[in-house]
Amino acid sequence: MKACDDCLRRARLVADLAPRIAALVGRPGARAPGLLALPDVRLIEAAAGERGDQARERLERFEPDAERALLQDHGVLATCRHAQEYPPGLLDMTDPPAALFAVGEPGVLAEMHDRPSVAIVGTRAPSPYGAEVAHALGRGLGASGVIVVSGLALGIDATAHRGCLNGGGTPVAVLAGGPERAYPRRHRLLHEAVAREGLVLSELPPRATAYRWSFPARNRIMAGLARLTVVVEAADPSGSLITADFARDLGRTVAAVPGRVTSRMAHGTNGLLRDGAVPVTGTEDVLDELYGAGIRPRSVTEPRRSAPDPRLKALLDAVEAGCAVDEMAGRVGRTTADVRAALGRLEAEGHVVRGTLGGWERTAG
Repeated sequence: MKACDDCLRRARLVADLAPRIAALVGRPGARAPGLLALPDVRLIEAAAGERGDQARERLERFEPDAERALLQDHGVLATCRHAQEYPPGLLDMTDPPAALFAVGEPGVLAEMHDRPSVAIVGTRAPSPYGAEVAHALGRGLGASGVIVVSGLALGIDATAHRGCLNGGGTPVAVLAGGPERAYPRRHRLLHEAVAREGLVLSELPPRATAYRWSFPARNRIMAGLARLTVVVEAADPSGSLITADFARDLGRTVAAVPGRVTSRMAHGTNGLLRDGAVPVTGTEDVLDELYGAGIRPRSVTEPRRSAPDPRLKALLDAVEAGCAVDEMAGRVGRTTADVRAALGRLEAEGHVVRGTLGGWERTAG
């Protein structure tokens, strides 16, 4: 991966102006339409105003070698829109990032030229149903060879990433700040896992702080990377709907998971379906949309599913019957401790989830 001097300079300018852009945009979830498409001089004028001279001076003093040393110190790779590995889907945007900064497997960017990518987004406070579907989609798509893109945020994003990892897939996380910093911090281990198996991306260089405007800005990158965007659960308004808007603007397919009509967290997704989004009830629906009904390329297999042994099969049947843990133990002839350990294994494999009342439920995956 390699980024040219001009694109590194532009990325540093955006990072330096980030606080000014935040003050200019001003409100939560607000976008900065057109700002990131402006050339350097006009961007400085729009964002910095009277303090533009300082920004221009910093831009003139920019040292590419020092910037590359900073990248190396933080273990961050960089590419730019002039490089061969730059994701082609981003070039359809009116304001593609000049540079992309990454931690993880650099070969993933090259894979994105040939393998389809799907963005899975949704609320930070999903229902158990939403979390179950997000995990099943991430796992099924990841196991099917589809690159799963999301934002590492709380809720649906992180659950989709975990599902993809559990399916042995390739996750790509797009952050609103520097790529080397887990955001939120509680997702440090997930950040490390995504970087180990896939890639963590940002248009901002190392040490850059995430601002309110940079979250919808990163959403446009997720939409640009993905051939299809799936919204699992979303209120109205929400950041997930902003991602869907970006996808539609790019002429990409938008899909949504149907939700309960009485749920506030389904207002956004049900609204998307009303407006023509593709309904998604599972991995097969997404694969059909990507490849055509029933068509799969040779390199893509059906989602991998662990084949539980007969005892685990009996345990799954007990879960489906709504049994308590001690009842499950009686059914399968094991101790309660053994059953709890087996349930943990089934949960890790995506077969069961913890219910809202402390019990267990079978998953869609």
